[in-house]
Amino acid sequence: MKVLPFVIPKPERGGLIYQVDKVNLFYDKLHQHEEIQLSFIVEGNGTLVVGDAINNYTKGEVLVIGSNIPHVFKSDKSSQESHMLTLFFTEQSFGESFFNLEELKQIQSFFERSKYGFKPQSYIEEMKKLFLKLGKASKLNRFVILLQLLNYMVRSDYTSLSSFVYDKKYSLVEGDRMRNVFEFTLNKYSEEITLDEVAQVANMTKNAFCKYFKKRTNKTYIQFLNEFRIEKAIKLLLEKSDFSIAEVAYISGFRNISNFNRVFKNVKDGTPSQFK
Repeated sequence: MKVLPFVIPKPERGGLIYQVDKVNLFYDKLHQHEEIQLSFIVEGNGTLVVGDAINNYTKGEVLVIGSNIPHVFKSDKSSQESHMLTLFFTEQSFGESFFNLEELKQIQSFFERSKYGFKPQSYIEEMKKLFLKLGKASKLNRFVILLQLLNYMVRSDYTSLSSFVYDKKYSLVEGDRMRNVFEFTLNKYSEEITLDEVAQVANMTKNAFCKYFKKRTNKTYIQFLNEFRIEKAIKLLLEKSDFSIAEVAYISGFRNISNFNRVFKNVKDGTPSQFK
């Protein structure tokens, strides 16, 4: 099933949607959907933008993306294959009062966590085995597996994927605009980018764009761009031990090593040398 921008097509009367993505690159357009997304990364790695935050994802991770959170997967081109198993559902998929039943009340904390997206840090092997059963499971057993996954997720340690989410659903026009901005950033981050350029991508004046972007992400565009570049730099520091810090800075889009060190320290509370 192809995920369309901002809409998840669903079968008539179906409350739970199972999707397999096995492609070279994951769907790399900014999108949002009403359904909560539970995903297991079977293969692949890259960058995941959720709400206001930039995260890295890698093989073997479980990810939860809440209802109507704008997000985009940017697969690393070095990944030979991107393979993800996903369940989509809403809090009302099985009836408005289903998750309010006394027997299921402990699951309410899952829905609170999902509002900003999160990444479980424990019970990963147990969840992995459940995700891998979905392909051959009947619709009833998929529903049972969902409840088992939720049970693990409310007991798991976790890290949030974002800290701010715009509280209104994007219109298609807004979605197109923000998607163009994100796509431009993800493809051009290693080059010099000016506010005039990105405002032109958004088809807005520079001042109007700055206010527009800040309102929807709770940070300036330059903050967002720098955080994205720093995440790319961290990935290089981890994977390319033979690269100098100056090389990492340049590849990540910084043309000034002093600026790179300053931004890195502001974002990560430490220097690139300390991190390396």
